[in-house]
Amino acid sequence: MQQHLSEQELIRREKLAELQRLGIDPYPAPLYPVNTTSVFIKEHYKGEENKADFADVCLAGRIMSVRDMGKASFAVLQDGVGKIQVYIRRDDICPGDDKTMYDQVWKKLVDMGDIVGVKGYVFTTKMGEISVHVTEFTLLTKSLKPLPVVKEAEGQTFDAVTDPEFRYRQRYADLVINPHVKEVFVKRSKLVNSIREFLNEQGALEVDTPVLQAIPGGAAARPFVTHHNALDVPFYMRIANELYLKRLIVGGFDWVYEFSRNFRNEGMDRTHNPEFTVLEFYTAYKDYEWMMETTEQLMERVAIAVNGTTKAMVGDVEIDFKAPYRRISIYDAIKENTGIDVSEMDEAQLRDVCHQLHIHVEASMGKGKLIDEIFGEKCEGKYIQPTFIIDYPVEMSPLTKKHRSKPGLVERFELMVNGKELANAYSELNDPIEQRERFEEQVKLMERGDDEAMFIDYDFLRALEYGMPPTSGIGFGIDRWCMVLTNQPSIQDVLLFPQMRPEKLEDLGEQKEEETK
Repeated sequence: MQQHLSEQELIRREKLAELQRLGIDPYPAPLYPVNTTSVFIKEHYKGEENKADFADVCLAGRIMSVRDMGKASFAVLQDGVGKIQVYIRRDDICPGDDKTMYDQVWKKLVDMGDIVGVKGYVFTTKMGEISVHVTEFTLLTKSLKPLPVVKEAEGQTFDAVTDPEFRYRQRYADLVINPHVKEVFVKRSKLVNSIREFLNEQGALEVDTPVLQAIPGGAAARPFVTHHNALDVPFYMRIANELYLKRLIVGGFDWVYEFSRNFRNEGMDRTHNPEFTVLEFYTAYKDYEWMMETTEQLMERVAIAVNGTTKAMVGDVEIDFKAPYRRISIYDAIKENTGIDVSEMDEAQLRDVCHQLHIHVEASMGKGKLIDEIFGEKCEGKYIQPTFIIDYPVEMSPLTKKHRSKPGLVERFELMVNGKELANAYSELNDPIEQRERFEEQVKLMERGDDEAMFIDYDFLRALEYGMPPTSGIGFGIDRWCMVLTNQPSIQDVLLFPQMRPEKLEDLGEQKEEETK
């Protein structure tokens, strides 16, 4: 298909050709001797007190704006950590008779978005702004596509690019023109690193388990299916890593964890993406009571590492991760929010309750799914501060140990934060005979049409038969956790490259034609 170029893109290509005619390589070899950053200069330059330390600086970045004053110009240079003003004067970068680098290259052939390197010294302008007086200028990359214009005044952005279609699809441009977006992902990295530090300090071992699996186990979810050509068998993209981590507990590791990229072939909305990140860890000789206490410690630690406080603003609501957190059973939560006690109801009665509460249900849904629907529709969104929803009915939890003192329930909790599940944890079922029976119940649900019911993993059952010690396990949704700590309304805002419907080539062509008009 022929590439459609806008008028501005055609002009930039003409400038590219002109640079080449002048003998200037618009994409020179990558080595450039950067020795400082915009942020370091602004934080450490003290004027006359230490100007000698900043007499020979070299930095590189994108030109974000230019203010032309004839034989001199002010420009804003954006590097990997911030922005700084640079001052370029013709006689400084062109000391002889040849003024090509200023008159031709800088003034006519350099555009906003181009990546340049500058050398010079730091000074303070009459307006009091720390700047770099440029003595040498190098074009490092010619940009052929103009960036969207972002308007700023006095360092504050007042007309940022907010179109989500553009921002998520062209994240590379979003990061350039909306520098605050980068801070979200810096905080995400801090979140993951602080979790890893906490678990390593406790003696946990980080491991890797398969992404391609013969059985999509460990969760109730619809998998992505693929095919292994050499073996001529179907494989499934991982929906959870739980069963593999528990195999490692069987093998003698007492505490293992994994940051797992999981895939579920389900809907997409502001809290769901088909590809997402989960932290799961499993600890031998512990139960869900211990796990709740450990979760509180971890949540506090991470909040402080990311934001310097246990508190986080989500919209207009302040959420405090300071322990302890409220605990309430799922039956009591339903009763608290609907006035209905469902604890003794059978499947038919639960269906009647769903109809009464105007909750859509499918014929394939069993008792566990119906209870889950009632909680999800009428209760989940009410728990804003960190809350443990505990003691689920056995039908909802095929991998969980039965409650030691409450018949019909299991030792499970979900951590609710800002009205969404952030973590799911159990005292793990380690009775291989009972686990087989639970899997068989899942098969019956699958036969009724429940495409999220679990498969039977016979190898996992075999592992349990060797003996798995009493174990507690948990899974955290890293993306949702990041949403809360960075005050982002959508999961797409905490994923560098969220899944989107692919662009068609003809759509791209129409877009280009429209831009040209």
